[in-house]
Amino acid sequence: MKTTLLVVGKTVEKHYITIINDYTERVKHYISFDIEVIPELKNTKSLTQEQQKEKEGELILKALQPGDTVVLLDEGGKEFRSVEFASWMERKLNTVNKRLVFVIGGPYGFSPSVYAATSEKLSLSKMTFSHQMIRILFVEQLYRAMNILNGGAYHHE
Repeated sequence: MKTTLLVVGKTVEKHYITIINDYTERVKHYISFDIEVIPELKNTKSLTQEQQKEKEGELILKALQPGDTVVLLDEGGKEFRSVEFASWMERKLNTVNKRLVFVIGGPYGFSPSVYAATSEKLSLSKMTFSHQMIRILFVEQLYRAMNILNGGAYHHE
């Protein structure tokens, strides 16, 4: 199984990039993992939020492959403690045949067509974070989950 983080727009803050790259390399010690970037839309000032979500949604759906298990990182999703997320990942590692794709949308969230095409939603917090910051939180939690599953010392109860 391959695990992918699909994001809208590249990460621009240098400090974020450094942290994301660090955790990405750590995750790769355990599973096949990559980050795929969908280019940000241009000329969005003339678009409503709904139009922007629709256009981003089309690009997200185009990036998905048949057989993908798609999980949206969404404020309305299921929340887990880190150990619970590790157990959830373990089940996915044993049941997903193709790609497990986690998706972080743009600043306004997802279009109805993206919600309709996905199987699950996860929330990393009840708080709101920028879509740039969520990238860091997700790759750190993915690394933590893999470390828990492999008996590492990174996570403490």
